[in-house]
Amino acid sequence: MKKVTAFALALVLCLGLLAGCGGNNAQPSSPANPSQEAGSPAPEGPAAPSEVKLDKLKVYFVPSREPSEIITATEPLKALLKEEMKKEGYDIGEVEISVGTTYEAVGEALGAGTADVGLIPGGTYVLYDDGCDVILTATRDGLSKDFDEAKDWNDGTPTEASDKQAVSYRALMIAGPSEKGKALVAKVNAGEALTWEELNSANWSVMGSSSPAGYIYPALWLQDRYQKGITDLANAVQSDSYASAFARLASGQVDVLVTYADARRALDHRIWPHRLHLGGDRSHRRHRSYLQRHRFGQQDLAHYG
Repeated sequence: MKKVTAFALALVLCLGLLAGCGGNNAQPSSPANPSQEAGSPAPEGPAAPSEVKLDKLKVYFVPSREPSEIITATEPLKALLKEEMKKEGYDIGEVEISVGTTYEAVGEALGAGTADVGLIPGGTYVLYDDGCDVILTATRDGLSKDFDEAKDWNDGTPTEASDKQAVSYRALMIAGPSEKGKALVAKVNAGEALTWEELNSANWSVMGSSSPAGYIYPALWLQDRYQKGITDLANAVQSDSYASAFARLASGQVDVLVTYADARRALDHRIWPHRLHLGGDRSHRRHRSYLQRHRFGQQDLAHYG
């Protein structure tokens, strides 16, 4: 039986959420009149609703942020799910929230029955739709920047949230403070096109193959311009989270990372924390400032979905 899959935290808005959760010990409660014999006529009047009992509901998130951060932020979801699903006739004993090691791991968990609910992006769903059904979709806030030209993102101003809903989803390729990263950014800001040889000589950080911004859309961008893919890059490593990808970029382990357009708004403070004293933190502040100013190679994802 297929597992249910959600794309948003608004799971409480869905009726019959657990209808496909065959992996749990779900049993209707006893009838209101246990002495009534099987096969006897039903009493007149409205039937009492049956309640489905679940020992445990297993909810999985993809590692779009640090797992510990996701677990902490979603702690209130446990009580909320139990409370709201109780109103729909589901008595849930325990809600267990986990973060998959990769996007693909969550898709596989849904198919295998080790996850009852998964919050996944569309790319992961496409690969694992045989093992799950969509019950909800979610939109997101737009950004103050939404340019087609990469150099327009490098205007020295921060990317802020917008009060308008996004109608597309962008992926950015962000260059770091390494010498290679600086060289790539210099060409982009000068209005010069990057060659495949230049990109192929850089060290890249990518996400799992079902991540839209961390793999699929950058791969489409490379295919459109160079008839190449991420698998053609000579030096590309898969990071287990965007936070670790940014840490690699800041330290110079990689020259380029691929991510969603507003990732730095969520992750910069974890990699380059604001400090009040001077001295040894100067290089951290310089690297952070550099990444705030320089980006290259973004793709308007509305063309692909």
